[in-house]
Amino acid sequence: MNFFVKTLLKRQLKGLPDDQIEMFITIIEKNPELFKKIAEEIQAKVNQGMGQQDAAMKVMESHRSELEGILKPVK
Repeated sequence: MNFFVKTLLKRQLKGLPDDQIEMFITIIEKNPELFKKIAEEIQAKVNQGMGQQDAAMKVMESHRSELEGILKPVK
């Protein structure tokens, strides 16, 4: 992950402890295409009128098994 993306992510996660921010970066680095796909799906739902939080929850639920597969080694 390049410096710009890491800096942007850290800014978006401002307020979280550094270790949690690093965990998110590590998770995203493991499968950046999945997170790109998730972001695009969330944006599409928001564009259709769904609230951002509701859209994120719905999309994350639909990718639950993939996310669990990424998270297990990190915990």
